[in-house]
Amino acid sequence: MSDVVIVDYEMGNLRSVQKALERIGARAAISQDPEEVRGASRLVLPGVGAFGDAMAALRRRGLEGAIRDFIGSGRPFLGICLGLQLLFDEGFEDGRHEGLAVLGGQCVALPTGLSGAGGRSLKVPHMGWNSLQIERRSPLLAGLPEEFQVYFVHSYVVEPADRGVVSTLTEYGVTFVSSIWHDNIMAVQFHPEKSQAVGLAMLENFMRA
Repeated sequence: MSDVVIVDYEMGNLRSVQKALERIGARAAISQDPEEVRGASRLVLPGVGAFGDAMAALRRRGLEGAIRDFIGSGRPFLGICLGLQLLFDEGFEDGRHEGLAVLGGQCVALPTGLSGAGGRSLKVPHMGWNSLQIERRSPLLAGLPEEFQVYFVHSYVVEPADRGVVSTLTEYGVTFVSSIWHDNIMAVQFHPEKSQAVGLAMLENFMRA
């Protein structure tokens, strides 16, 4: 039996997440099977792409309810990038789309025309390394220093209805929520699998959660 199941809904590079988990010694399976998702010991929902397309893909494969059932079981769940955004009520990419509605809130576009230090123009999508401002230490952050950088690739951000779920914030012309933690749910806007030693440490923490 695998230690962790990665949900396959054909949105993003699943193999890079699997390889990162295998690098820390986890047995990671990639699956489209709703029953395997429901029965997983730990579950990872990764993804890169459009909110609406992702929800349509989850519904086609019967994975929407399976993910909700898994989260309701109280077992450790990790959302990565789009996998964070889909947890919320709705997303606004090319119209309004209903999300998994596990958490209250919405997913909205990063504003254009952002400026950084010294008035430097910032591009959207936000791509590259950036730091985290820790608001609450989720289990993912155990043992990590106060200051470190992680790798981002995104154009949309989440706005939780309950700010109590916020774990970290990041500054990129605006301050946005870069990770959340609520009960057994841990989810990040950045990519641990692309964040070198720090990212691997987070995945190790998830596997110990």
